[in-house]
Amino acid sequence: MTYQQAIDTINSLLTFGIKPGLERITELVQRLGSPDQKLKFVHIAGTNGKGSVSALLANTLTKAGYKTGLFISPYVLEFRERFQIDGQMIPQEELIEAVEKIDPLVQQMKTEGKIITEFEFVFAIALTWYAKQQCDIVVLETGLGGRFDATNIIRTPLVSVITSISLDHTAILGETYEEIAAEKCGIIKDNAAVVAYGEQKDGVLDVIRQYADQRHSPLYIAPIDSVRQLRSDLNGSDFEFFDDILGTLRLHIPLIGEHQLKNASTALYTIGVLRKCGLVISNSAIKEGFDTVFFPARLELLRKAPVVLLDGAHNPGGAAALAAAVRDHLAGKKLTAVTGMLADKDIDTVLSLLIPLFDNVITVKPHNPRALGAENLAEKIQHYGVHAIPIKDDREAYRKALEITDREGAIVIFGSLYLASDMRTVCMDTFSLPQDEI
Repeated sequence: MTYQQAIDTINSLLTFGIKPGLERITELVQRLGSPDQKLKFVHIAGTNGKGSVSALLANTLTKAGYKTGLFISPYVLEFRERFQIDGQMIPQEELIEAVEKIDPLVQQMKTEGKIITEFEFVFAIALTWYAKQQCDIVVLETGLGGRFDATNIIRTPLVSVITSISLDHTAILGETYEEIAAEKCGIIKDNAAVVAYGEQKDGVLDVIRQYADQRHSPLYIAPIDSVRQLRSDLNGSDFEFFDDILGTLRLHIPLIGEHQLKNASTALYTIGVLRKCGLVISNSAIKEGFDTVFFPARLELLRKAPVVLLDGAHNPGGAAALAAAVRDHLAGKKLTAVTGMLADKDIDTVLSLLIPLFDNVITVKPHNPRALGAENLAEKIQHYGVHAIPIKDDREAYRKALEITDREGAIVIFGSLYLASDMRTVCMDTFSLPQDEI
């Protein structure tokens, strides 16, 4: 089997979509010898911020000397990004080996009427690889929701983390913040500590408290006043953090936006809980882990003249965070947006939060069957009194954005992680940029 054949094997399961329930993945993992039972986990669910928190935790644990697995969904750079150990993606040959081991079991289960989905296959690959590599700990990000997410088959984690709750996937997870929070809280296990992002919509923290109480799980809410910003610009933020476990720390993160300080607080409270679990994580490991974290397509600075920011914001919570960052860091600049969205997202809310901030907008269609056409999105944007130009080709869209934006201005690319993945490649590959502009 070649690497492309392995990817094609996995992608062939996309046809079956999302099928809630843990019975299939539980059986598949058992047939693989229960690799999950050989691992320790930090389990993370939420609508926004779970990727940032996961990246901060995984990098810090690696700097502390632990062999650390990181499982994320979705990916931006390439498919192998989903599976990482100590910041390195799974090698192609290791991925091929895992697919060759798992696919016969998947095919056997299919003959028995038990259809494995693409995400279930992907998660089985992750568990197989992490167990084979004897990871000390795995930072495990849910795919969708929590209660019926495939990752929820794991036994009691060292700590469960609930990040910011926003409205997304409402057709599956619920139409209110409380309903979505309840689905995310499905990852909380008996007598296992829970850390929650502190700034939530009304009613969300009440739901988290209720589930933690039912499970007899100690709850740590990361208060927003635990961090004090010292400096913030397009290179990230310096801030001070204080709590009773870690004490006072002065830290830097190369992540843009005030919301990232709140994500950092959530990660730091989680590190405090991990210390209480017996893990040795020094303050120097925390500082190095935070200072060197890398997380693509989350307000990622790709260029400085003009500024080019790439963000995967695609739901109301992400859009609000992006809007705040644009106002804080790009005030006074001529702003151009390049945007494309999936048709099943809350497009109107996202546009209402972001489009009024821009002078010009270019629309494109993300490479996804659920994507809204560039022309249709441009029509929606016209209602906000901003001129929108629909363009079919990603490269041409970026060229056009550079053409209409002077060196003192800024280009912000947002709307979908699928778009972010494609546009990142375009931005990095199409133009040879001087090192001081990257």
